[in-house]
Amino acid sequence: MCLKYATKAAYSLQSVDFRIVKMIIPVRCFTCGKVIGNKWEAYLGLLQAEYTEGDALDALGLKRYCCRRMLLGHVDLIEKLIKLRSS
Repeated sequence: MCLKYATKAAYSLQSVDFRIVKMIIPVRCFTCGKVIGNKWEAYLGLLQAEYTEGDALDALGLKRYCCRRMLLGHVDLIEKLIKLRSS
């Protein structure tokens, strides 16, 4: 479907297949433009390995505050949407 001609109804929650859709972190930092989209899954893996947030960001080489903010402030809303749809 061409986004130019897409209707609002085409993007309603009823038509979304939640098994396929994944929320992704922005590809680049909004402030400095550094590529950070490829670091999200590694960041989650480090958090599951019981790293602190700061240590995980240091291990990924994110030194700038703006890039660190992008990962720390990202909220993965897809899990919340799935819970809302199933109830």
